[in-house]
Amino acid sequence: MIPVTTIGGYLGAGKTTLINHLLRHPDGQKLAILVNEFGALSIDEDLIEAQDDDLISIAGGCICCSFGDNLVGALMDLMQRQPRPDHIVIEASGVAIPGAIAASLSLIQGLKPNGVVVLADSETVRDLSNDTYLGDTILRQLKDADLVIATKTDLVAESWSHDLGNWLATVSPRAALVHAIQGRVSSDIILGPRSPEMPPEQSRHSDSLFKSKVFPISRPLDLKALVTGLTSPELGITRAKGFVLTPTGETVLVQVIGRRAETSTSPNRSQHAVVCIGPAHTINTQELDRLFNSVRQGAPSI
Repeated sequence: MIPVTTIGGYLGAGKTTLINHLLRHPDGQKLAILVNEFGALSIDEDLIEAQDDDLISIAGGCICCSFGDNLVGALMDLMQRQPRPDHIVIEASGVAIPGAIAASLSLIQGLKPNGVVVLADSETVRDLSNDTYLGDTILRQLKDADLVIATKTDLVAESWSHDLGNWLATVSPRAALVHAIQGRVSSDIILGPRSPEMPPEQSRHSDSLFKSKVFPISRPLDLKALVTGLTSPELGITRAKGFVLTPTGETVLVQVIGRRAETSTSPNRSQHAVVCIGPAHTINTQELDRLFNSVRQGAPSI
C-alpha cells in the first residue's frame, strides 16, 4: 500500500514553499507530488533534473506530476511506475476541499490515505474565513484537517499567534497544530515516521523545532488505552507510528495523526516499538513515559 498525504490551503497559504522544502528534505524517500498544473506549483529550479510535458524529475529520485482533471488516472499511472514511489503527496488547489479528495482515495486499491494537512496563513486566515465568498471554503478546509500548519508565524506578534491557535482549535477540533516559518516542517510531521525502530538521536531532519522519542515495547499493551492516550492533546504530539503487541498475542500497527488514530493487524515481528513526534515546545515526554508505563500489561517480557 502506498500512503497518500493530501495538502490543502487557500491561495497564498504557503503550499509551494512547503512542498519545495519537502523536496529538499525527502529523507531518503522517493516522493511523487501531484498538482493540478505545473503553473500553480513553482518548483525551485536547482531541484529539477529533467522535465517532460506532464512530469518533472527531481534530484533524489522524486517526481512531480500534473494531473489536470484526471486525478484518478494520474494515481493509477504512478502505481505502475518502476520504481514505485514510497509516498504520494497531492497538492490540492486553493479552492479545493482536501478532505473530499482524501476520502476518495480509499476507493482506489493499493493506496492508503495518510492524513489531510491544511496550511493557514497566520496573517490573513481569520479575516478570509469571514469573507462572504471565500469563508465557507476556508472553514471547510480547516474542519477536515488532521494537521493544521500555521504559516508565516514570523510575520505576526506572539499574542496574535496565540489567539490564532485558540481560534483554530475551535474550527479544527480534531487537528494537531504546528507553527511554521518558510515551510520548514519536518517530513516526519507532514508524512509521518517510517521507522519506529529509529533512535531519536538519528532523526533524519535537521530542524530543531521538532523532537521525536522512540518507545521500545517489550510487553503486551492495552491497545485501547494507548490509542486514547496518544490522541490526547495534552501529550503535544503530532504524529505517532509503531508496532505493539496485544495481550492476545497479535501484532498491531498503530498510526496517529492529530486526534485521529488507525490500527490494523500486522505480521508478527521480532521487535516492537512506537515513535512519537511533535513540536519541541509542546511534546510532553514525561507524560508519554507515564502513558507507556500505564498501558503495559502484566504478561512476561517477550
